[in-house]
Amino acid sequence: MGRLIYAADDEENIRKLIQSFLEKEGYEVLTFGDGEALLSAFREKPSDLVVLDIMMPGRDGFAITQEIRSISRVPIIILTAKTSDADFIAGITLGSDDYMTKPFSPMALVMKIRAMFRRVELDREDQGAQQSVFLDIVIENQKKEVKVKGRTVDLAPNEYSLLKYLVDNQHRAVSRDELLDKVWGYATAVETRVTDDTMKRLRKKISDSDAQIETVWGFGFRLRKRDS
Repeated sequence: MGRLIYAADDEENIRKLIQSFLEKEGYEVLTFGDGEALLSAFREKPSDLVVLDIMMPGRDGFAITQEIRSISRVPIIILTAKTSDADFIAGITLGSDDYMTKPFSPMALVMKIRAMFRRVELDREDQGAQQSVFLDIVIENQKKEVKVKGRTVDLAPNEYSLLKYLVDNQHRAVSRDELLDKVWGYATAVETRVTDDTMKRLRKKISDSDAQIETVWGFGFRLRKRDS
């Protein structure tokens, strides 16, 4: 049996399209006409990934994302006709891992999902080392817990993956393209925006650390000791 994916959209044709393409890839797919039904199913049996529309009957996809994120780190993709920056930022801030706008390419969705599952597998392989450390930043790999100066920092999944990749590659600068490939799977315009917003929020959350994320202009980022 393949990985289990839940998808919620109030448009039946969209649900059928998602289900058809993902089942051809070998995934087990259950679809729902609203977020509440998906959330109820998730509480009973968590899926391996969630695809959520924003505008649905009952609570919207943002609210459902927040509910799921409070109990699980499952990858979440927001799928919506909304394209404003405010909607984009809201979806990422509440804990979704990626954002696709309608009309969308079913194969692009498949590629994103493949990349997310590949990242999950890499995270599991990395858990052989108990900790990843840079100055006062300590990452407990098995718990996926981050501490700065002994204080636990609450990070969204992509914030965690981004910080861990920088810590694990602390002796060199990491290019933007490499981050897009290793954290999000592959580079698109949307994912560039996701990276910029994720980096901004991550920097704010570790602002009291002795470490800082430095921008290497025209290339990418690196961790360094903060100037006193």
